Amino acid sequence: MTNTTILSKGTTKETAQTVILPPLSTQKRLEKAGIDISNGYPYIPEKIPQFVQDVYDLRSNLREYVDPATRADPEKKALFGAATKVHHLGSHVGTELVGVQLSKLSNQQRDELALLVAERAVVFLRDQDISPQEQKELGIYLGDGEIEIHPQSPQVPGVGGGVSIIWPEGEGKAGLSRVNRDYRFPYGKTVRSKFGWHTDLVHEAFPPGYTHLHLDAIPDIGGDTLWASGAAAYDKLSPKFRSLIDGLNGIYRSAHAYKDKQDPEGLLKHVERIHPLVRTHPATGWKTLFANRAFLIGIEGLDPDESDAILGHIFSIYERSTDIQVRFPWTPGTSVIWDNRSTIHTVAINWEGQNNRHGTRVASLAERPFFDPKSKSRREALGLEE
Repeated sequence: MTNTTILSKGTTKETAQTVILPPLSTQKRLEKAGIDISNGYPYIPEKIPQFVQDVYDLRSNLREYVDPATRADPEKKALFGAATKVHHLGSHVGTELVGVQLSKLSNQQRDELALLVAERAVVFLRDQDISPQEQKELGIYLGDGEIEIHPQSPQVPGVGGGVSIIWPEGEGKAGLSRVNRDYRFPYGKTVRSKFGWHTDLVHEAFPPGYTHLHLDAIPDIGGDTLWASGAAAYDKLSPKFRSLIDGLNGIYRSAHAYKDKQDPEGLLKHVERIHPLVRTHPATGWKTLFANRAFLIGIEGLDPDESDAILGHIFSIYERSTDIQVRFPWTPGTSVIWDNRSTIHTVAINWEGQNNRHGTRVASLAERPFFDPKSKSRREALGLEE
């Protein structure tokens, strides 16, 4: 990665600005999309929330969400008809579509893609020719008009926000890295899981539903990403245990801490939000665990010891059951879309060096998490229960 010092445009004196160039494959993608990075890369949002009260107010009064998967043909004829191969990577989670270009999908195919993601938890598509603008437009569609604009994340310049940059090495060189790459704590000492398993932005009132990550550059070694299915994890629990946790609410904490307007000089505070521990998916109707070790800190109404015992068992099943997980080796130009409502994921930070891993992410906001006591588990709905 090269640092280039240029003169800022529009100045009459020598005001220097440092541009940190992304990997060459990224530069080619951005240039093809007409994105100018000469004025700085990545773009850092000027206004970052300082107070916890302001974060609570972000996107707290969104509209009613209509999941595009609810409009889809259950047989997905339009989507599968465009594919040269549909490869399921496991019985419970993960499907790779071959021969499909995300930028060319019709709305009917987009609806069917959403349903495929809802059912399979994560869908992989290699060799994608998709610009950040097209990625954002697809995200807006999947989010029924709303995408997440992360106030802490570096953004692709010139696209109006909502396309976050995933580039840990670049952030580090820009002095922006929020991740400690210590060998023992690769995900940072503030993350409650040394293994990195998490679900994004669970502290929001309307957390993301579909998340689309496109990697245009990958490390020379390592960097696989893993996903686990929350619907399949729920099915692995005993019927008695399921009845115990159905209807319970979890306490979900933000990754970042903020000042309190009532006590600006006091201790920083996290955003905490109450959501169902088991939530119902609006498209499939399946029950799924909405639990992750990194940001779920307790169960509402239970003592810490009681909560820890229940959550410890849930986390163990979710994180250690390899039959409900998929591990994906990236290639440049690959897009992955996963259901953030019904999965946990983690990246294998095993490249140990300044090898570039660069991508763009768009997260489509979904419904307020809910639990329908009449909903069924995945195996029950599919007629797989013994």
